[in-house]
Amino acid sequence: MKKILSLLTHRVVIVALCILVQLIVLVGMVLWFNDYFVYFYSFCLLLSGVSVMGILSGKSNPVYKLAWTIPILIFPIFGGLFYLMFGHNRESRRERGKMARITRRLQEVEASPLPPERLGRESRQASAQSRYISEASWCPLFQGTETEYLPSGEVAFERMKAGLEGAERYIFLEYFIIQEGVMWDSILEILVRKARAGVDVRVIYDDIGCMFTLPYGYRKTLEEMGIHCCVFSPFVPVLSSRFNNRDHRKITVIDGYVGFTGGINLADEYINAIEKHGHWKDTAVMLKGEAVWSLTVMFLSMWDFLRNEQEELEAFFPDPLRYPALEGDGFVQPFCDSPMDEEAVGENIYLNLINRAERYVYINTPYLIIDNEMVTALCLAAKSGVDVRIVTPYVADKWYVHAVTRSYYAQLIESGIKIYEYTPGFLHAKSFVVDDYCGVVGTVNLDYRSLYHHFECGVWMCGTSSLTALRDDYLETLEVCRPITLEACRSVAWYRRIGRSLLKIFAPLM
Repeated sequence: MKKILSLLTHRVVIVALCILVQLIVLVGMVLWFNDYFVYFYSFCLLLSGVSVMGILSGKSNPVYKLAWTIPILIFPIFGGLFYLMFGHNRESRRERGKMARITRRLQEVEASPLPPERLGRESRQASAQSRYISEASWCPLFQGTETEYLPSGEVAFERMKAGLEGAERYIFLEYFIIQEGVMWDSILEILVRKARAGVDVRVIYDDIGCMFTLPYGYRKTLEEMGIHCCVFSPFVPVLSSRFNNRDHRKITVIDGYVGFTGGINLADEYINAIEKHGHWKDTAVMLKGEAVWSLTVMFLSMWDFLRNEQEELEAFFPDPLRYPALEGDGFVQPFCDSPMDEEAVGENIYLNLINRAERYVYINTPYLIIDNEMVTALCLAAKSGVDVRIVTPYVADKWYVHAVTRSYYAQLIESGIKIYEYTPGFLHAKSFVVDDYCGVVGTVNLDYRSLYHHFECGVWMCGTSSLTALRDDYLETLEVCRPITLEACRSVAWYRRIGRSLLKIFAPLM
């Protein structure tokens, strides 16, 4: 009885009921207007027509336009209304301007960035990629940074704990998912101890990402422990498209000198302390040195945005007496991607890597839901003789998303791309490595939601030893993957192919 009562009073159930009531009221109002059917129907047709015109004339990706245009034309009474409620980014101009001002202000205070021309002495192509990142995301190029590729959640967890133990001034954590368990409880114990010792500990978590993993009001719990906390976009039971924009970043910053990012959230499946969708394969990168400043700025820009604060950034520079300058072994450029502008930074960085590859492109991604630009770039590279390989999960976390992922296989394989599925379980890594020279480890998935709706981040690297480690880990991972053949794709039952095709049309809305 207690379990049933607990379930019925869970926040998710209450929110779902509230939204259901709103939908019933909305449909009831529409039905009530049937008494004025001619006028109402004319109004709905006009609204749907205006919506379609707005969609087609907008700057959205063509795939997204198609995904909304079809249901609006099929259901003209409800389609236009639903598009106005759910179909576009609801962040106001004021919020967009506020975020832009904060980010630009913070980026004006840099540790010791390099101009992209410095990289041009070694590679003009890499210099062009770096210039794009600098101009599109306001994140500069750095040397003086050591990078370590972390091939699993277990390794990343141990490095994070060691880094946190060494914190003396501040610890910043920004994560899409935090869940009570072995991983978070171990980290939380360190955070509480450090906060009591006077370390400035701050945590940002996404409310929807943690809806099923943290108790309601967990922010207050952390505040009572001495940990400052912000919740990104608290979810309210109101019909709106605001829930589309989530904070999907995973960032740890320690004293502005040590930083982590990658696909790993703070939950037990990421370190295989529990089994969820089989063995969980994930990756991350640890930075030490100057480039960590960009991760620090990313966190503080979000913190200031959520708290309406304006802090003096000089207070967060790493202590040069405790943290000496490093030489590093290549170029490092952390970057961020925001839905508050009209620049798909994450996708464009990936396209840059693919289009400039000469020998190979190796990709890890949990979701392969790509637009025409990405399909064209991948296929063109393969047809030009570049060895393009993509690893996706064998065990799905969301069956419908996995079905859409598999719907792309045949077209890509026909162009010469090699597709593999990670047979031990679920692959959550998001990484690119190209020609042993350039690569990315970060949070950006190859799906529309990640590329266009979420706050994301990653680290672009050039000439670092960690890229060799990434390549070697990729080739080792292939040994436990199953190659997907064109024959296997064509032998899929007809009803599954039809289902995948239908899901593929509406994939941008998932």
